[in-house]
Amino acid sequence: MKPDLFEAPDYYNLDELLSEEHKLVRDAAREWVKRDVSPIIEEAAQKAEFPKSILGGLAEIGAFGPYIPETYGGAGLDQISYGLIMQEIERGDSGVRSTASVQSSLVMYPIWKYGSEEQRQKYLPKLASGEWMGSFGLTEPDHGSNPGGMTTNYKDMGGHYLLNGAKLWISNSPFCDIAVVWAKNEEGRIHGLIVERGMEGFSTPETHNKWSLRASATGELIFQDVKVPKDNLLPNKSGLGAPLGCLDSARYGIAWGAIGAAMDCYDTALRYAKERIQFGKPIAAFQLQQKKLAEMITEITKAQLLAFRLGQLKNENRASSAQISMAKRNNVEMAINIAREARQILGGMGITGEYSIMRHMMNLESVITYEGTHDIHLLITGLDITGLNAFK
Repeated sequence: MKPDLFEAPDYYNLDELLSEEHKLVRDAAREWVKRDVSPIIEEAAQKAEFPKSILGGLAEIGAFGPYIPETYGGAGLDQISYGLIMQEIERGDSGVRSTASVQSSLVMYPIWKYGSEEQRQKYLPKLASGEWMGSFGLTEPDHGSNPGGMTTNYKDMGGHYLLNGAKLWISNSPFCDIAVVWAKNEEGRIHGLIVERGMEGFSTPETHNKWSLRASATGELIFQDVKVPKDNLLPNKSGLGAPLGCLDSARYGIAWGAIGAAMDCYDTALRYAKERIQFGKPIAAFQLQQKKLAEMITEITKAQLLAFRLGQLKNENRASSAQISMAKRNNVEMAINIAREARQILGGMGITGEYSIMRHMMNLESVITYEGTHDIHLLITGLDITGLNAFK
């Protein structure tokens, strides 16, 4: 196992904009990734296994609901701290960041924002500690970019709800203890339900044969006449805006996380280019390689500034969904382009598991699609600036 020599690029001295707490939180996450993720992640990806041994560490660094109030077991941190944690985790692996994102933004967030006080007290502390893991059920086999067309539904049976349907491409589903599931009632209104493992008719088959996010557990959520207690309905928000609010939080985390993957690819390529000798000198001395590296650090710096400003707006509750979409789309595209260029700098070595670049590249092919596809985010920006809806 090669040592993790990662050094984070900070070309515009952005550390000067961070508080001491921000830096402490980030550095703790960075050291944990170096110690507990880097040594095992290549083997986990090769085996297509999620390394469950890291769940306790994720909880310890505050990766599960970092902005959730301490009253409910969270760390009570701000949104920039959340972003920095996601950045450091995705520097290690996008699949590990996916696990943390789902737990924080798609499971804990809706329970905190839309749930009852009883639900908050029951679920959030155990989710924050990693004792319980959650998943989020929105995407269906026939409804991805059009979640409002979902067919998963529930009926009021008097003493309970009867839930039927299926969700697809669900991170954490194979080992989740609970799932926040979005389904339509008999009037066609979308509500959130907390489904617990062990409820009869609830199953979570794993999705195999993936070329991307191989160190992440992905699966389905299947509901066949599942009896859900009425106390498990999220009472404080309904309609499509409820799950989309969760996705805003997750997309924000991705905008930061993608920077981590890009930084890792850049740092790897820069170090390799300085050490690899061809034609009697390091390849970093050649103009075309310098062009690649200079463009990488430029794009990373632009993405860092975009994410930092978005974090400030999030802290002030002023970040719009469209602003979050722009950052998610831009930063993931930036990261995947850097991964591809970095792979070229490494030549044939870039495709091996001895380096992280090819793994990042494959992972980012999923990240550019999930939580809103690349094209959908473009149309969200288009709608915002023109006022004209191109979705239909």
